[in-house]
Amino acid sequence: MKNTPVDYQTARKIIDGYGLPDFGKATIREVVAISTHLEQETKTEFIHMEMGVPGLKAAQVGVDAEIKALQDGVASIYPNINGTSDVKAEASRFIKAFIDIDIAPEGCVPVTGSMQGTYASFLVCGQCTPGKDTILFIDPGFPVQKQQITVMGYRYESFDVYEYRGEKLRDILEQYLSKGNIAAMIYSNPNNPAWICLTEEELRTVGELASRYDAIVIEDLAYLCMDFRKPLGRPFEAPYQASVARYTDNYILLVSGSKIFSYAGQRIAVAAISDALFRREYPALRRRYNIGRLGDAYVLVFLYAASSGTSHSAQHALAAMFRAAADGELDFVGEASEYARRARLTKETFLRHGFRIVYDKDRDEPVSDGFFYTVGYGAMTSAELLSELLLYGICAISLTSTGSRQSGIRVCVSQMNRPEQFEMLEERLTAFAENNR
Repeated sequence: MKNTPVDYQTARKIIDGYGLPDFGKATIREVVAISTHLEQETKTEFIHMEMGVPGLKAAQVGVDAEIKALQDGVASIYPNINGTSDVKAEASRFIKAFIDIDIAPEGCVPVTGSMQGTYASFLVCGQCTPGKDTILFIDPGFPVQKQQITVMGYRYESFDVYEYRGEKLRDILEQYLSKGNIAAMIYSNPNNPAWICLTEEELRTVGELASRYDAIVIEDLAYLCMDFRKPLGRPFEAPYQASVARYTDNYILLVSGSKIFSYAGQRIAVAAISDALFRREYPALRRRYNIGRLGDAYVLVFLYAASSGTSHSAQHALAAMFRAAADGELDFVGEASEYARRARLTKETFLRHGFRIVYDKDRDEPVSDGFFYTVGYGAMTSAELLSELLLYGICAISLTSTGSRQSGIRVCVSQMNRPEQFEMLEERLTAFAENNR
């Protein structure tokens, strides 16, 4: 029997107690619950690499603006369901400053985090055109988004982009889109979990095919400007964040305050809908809701039914953070670069002990260091590696749960915020390597 920080029988009992049919497909919340249970049962501190909780302080300009808004009495006032005029205007300006895309304030709609943004986007996209009832995931991706599709009873297709970079991306997308049933495509850029970044050339391909086959692209920019290989994040100066918005009018951008401003607790984001798509009339929406324009339906049907708007005070915070960033007073990219340092240090530790980076290349260059990365070990499956690492008090999520066809785990570095955690990781991976030779 291996000598591990966490007893095997205890771990097995707790994992089995959750009744999961396939541990490799466990959700983030399930893995968090299991690791927390193990931590309490064994009195062993775990290294938590499973959940993308911001590891930096919330942007102070947002905190101050929200406090002032509350003191001014907004807590007792329902916000306009379209969003405050201030947050809409500042969102439009922020997108111009860092993506160099023009979206009218009308189409910048505050949502209760990108989670609500994707949920509302999936709902509306799947009802625009009869026969287009399937969402295409360019995987690997954020696992909960597929759970949203399952909850709403929609269909989805997916493929692992690992083998389909460059011109190969066009071929695989054509295979799916030519069927005529794809309502929308979704991906994150930088990618959660692999941290690969689709290039402008690849995004041109996505955009051109979205226009040709009349599919809507949902671009999740939760980690906007966090490709730290490039000098991004200078307002109104190139280079800008890569985006499909340069190549099609069929897009919805999701810009969240959770990671770029470390404002996750207030659940605030913006769904930015292109001017053309916002104003586009869909007869199917008109027949069902008596509202035909996509943007109007997005707000007055789907968001109204879901939450009747977004936190009033958090909108004031987001507006202030957008404004400060676009004015050059808040260097959110510089602050977030701390994640790249943590990724570099922990990657070195994993590699030193025989692990490999699974998604290791962005076309012809190494993947950037950032919020996430992926590792595998020998011939272990994702579930086997996840289970084994739990015995060493290291918690992550399986790549299987992200739609990846590769074997390994996703590592999140955000909670590695104490020097002794890096020492602990070294000790535990040393033991892991000795026991798994």
